[in-house]
Amino acid sequence: MTNTVTADYIREIFAQAMSAMYQQEVPQYSTLLELVADVNLSVLENSPQLHQQLANAGELARLNVERHGAIRVGTAQELAMLRRIFAIMGMYPVGYYDLSQAGVPVHSTAFRPIDDASLARNPFRLFTSLLRPELIEDEKLRRRAQSILAKRDIFTPRCRELLALHEQRQGFSERQAQAFVTEALETFRWHNHALVDAATYESLSRAHRLVADVVCFRGCHINHLTPRTLDIDRVQAMMPDCGITPKAVIEGPPRRERPILLRQTSFQALEERIIFHGDSPGAHTARFGEIEQRGMALTPKGHALYDRLLFEAGSGVDNFSHQLRLQEVFRPFPDDENEIIRQQLGYFRYRLTPAGEGHRHAIHPAKDVCRLIELGWIEAHPVTYEDFLPVSAAGIFQSSSGDRTKMLNAGRASRERFVAALGCPPLDAFALYQEAENRSKRRCGLL
Repeated sequence: MTNTVTADYIREIFAQAMSAMYQQEVPQYSTLLELVADVNLSVLENSPQLHQQLANAGELARLNVERHGAIRVGTAQELAMLRRIFAIMGMYPVGYYDLSQAGVPVHSTAFRPIDDASLARNPFRLFTSLLRPELIEDEKLRRRAQSILAKRDIFTPRCRELLALHEQRQGFSERQAQAFVTEALETFRWHNHALVDAATYESLSRAHRLVADVVCFRGCHINHLTPRTLDIDRVQAMMPDCGITPKAVIEGPPRRERPILLRQTSFQALEERIIFHGDSPGAHTARFGEIEQRGMALTPKGHALYDRLLFEAGSGVDNFSHQLRLQEVFRPFPDDENEIIRQQLGYFRYRLTPAGEGHRHAIHPAKDVCRLIELGWIEAHPVTYEDFLPVSAAGIFQSSSGDRTKMLNAGRASRERFVAALGCPPLDAFALYQEAENRSKRRCGLL
C-alpha cells in the first residue's frame, strides 16, 4: 500500500503515547523522569570520555527515549493477541523467564526490537507475564479466576479491526498507525473499577497479590515504565530528596567501570483507590516506579560466572553493605574490556579505525582481536544488554509490592505451555547478541 509507515515509527509513537499516559496516571513517574534526566546530564557533562564512547557506539541518541515496561495477562488468547499487536511495532518475543522459581505465579517473555537499526532508534521493551492458574492451590478459586478471565476482552473492537487490516494489507498509512496506537493504548490503561466484588478480590489476593492484579481488572494495565540512567547509585541516593522512597537495595551486579547486564531499583507500589463490583470502595497495590542502568550483554560463559558470583554474594539488608559485599565477591569478574574479550565473557561490536582501514589487507579471522585493539586498528564497543534478569525481575516485584509470599506449589517450569500460548517459541537472546557481534566482525574482515 502507498505511504506505508515503518514498524519503528509505530513503536516510537506508541512508546511516546504510553509514557504520556503513565505520567498522567502516576505523577511520581514524571518525577523519576526529571531525576534521571538531571543525573544523566550531569554524568555526561563530567565524563567527556563516556559521552564520546556512547556517541561512537550509537547509544547516546537512544538514551533519553529508552523505556521498558511490564504488563501481566491472564489467558493464552490475550498473550497471543499481544504478540500480533507488538509485531506491528517491530517487537518480538525474546527469552523465557520462569518466575515461579521466586514464588511469583507467572512465566514471561520480553517483547522488543531485535535488529541494530531498530534498537538504535527506540529500544522500547515490554516484559510480558502470563498467569499460571495451575499454581493457585484452591481448586474452586482457580476455576473462579479462570471464569472471570474468560468473560473479559482487554482489546477494543477497533483495535481488533485495525490489527486484521494490517495483517491483510501488510502495512498502515500514518493515519491508520495513529488510530492503531490510540486503540492499542486502551489495553494498557488503568481502570479503577474492578470486575469483581470485594470478597472475590480478597480471596484472589490471599492466593497472591499478583493473581488479584491480573484477574480483577478490565485490562492489563501497565505496572511500571522504566527510564535508563547512567548512574543508578546516584539516583538511588537522590530519590528521597524528591519525595520518593527507594527499595532497600539495588538489584543486579555491583557498580563497575565496565557495566554488565542490568542494575535496577524501584519505589514501593502505590496504594490506589478502586471501586469493587457493587460500588463498594477499596484499594489496590500494584503499580510502582523503576529505574535501570544497562551494561554489556554477557555470553553464556559470562552469565554462568555472573550467576555463580551473585549467588555467593547473597542478598543484603541495606544497600550500602550489599554493594560492598558485591564489590568484594565480583572481583573474579574482570573489569577490563580486553580481558573480558580474552575470556569470552561479553559480546562486542567491532569497528575499523582509520588506521585499521589502512591495514585492512592485514586483518583476517586468524588475527588476535585484542592485539588489533592494542595496535589501534580495531575499536570494540560492548553490545548493550537488552533483556532482563529473572531473579531481579521477581525481586523487584516482591520488594515493591511488599508481598513475600512463596507459592507452595511452584512446580517446574512450563516452557512448552508458554510457547503454545504465545504461538511461537521466543527468540534466543544469546543468538541475537552473537549475530550482532558476528555482523560487526564480518565488516572488519574478522569472519
